[in-house]
Amino acid sequence: MALNKLRKLDQNSLGVTLPKDDLRVEGLLDENGELQDEHQIHIRHVDDGEWKLELIKEIRE
Repeated sequence: MALNKLRKLDQNSLGVTLPKDDLRVEGLLDENGELQDEHQIHIRHVDDGEWKLELIKEIRE
């Protein structure tokens, strides 16, 4: 099981690192391993110590 680091981003938020290999599988990285465009991810707390991340393909307004 891979472990990902929780990091402080600023005064009001934290972030979790995601492996580039996983992002590449999702088609979010270009051929140079750089993030393509901007992407929205919905993060939901599911249970104690458990969150679900969902890539949002289309934002409805």
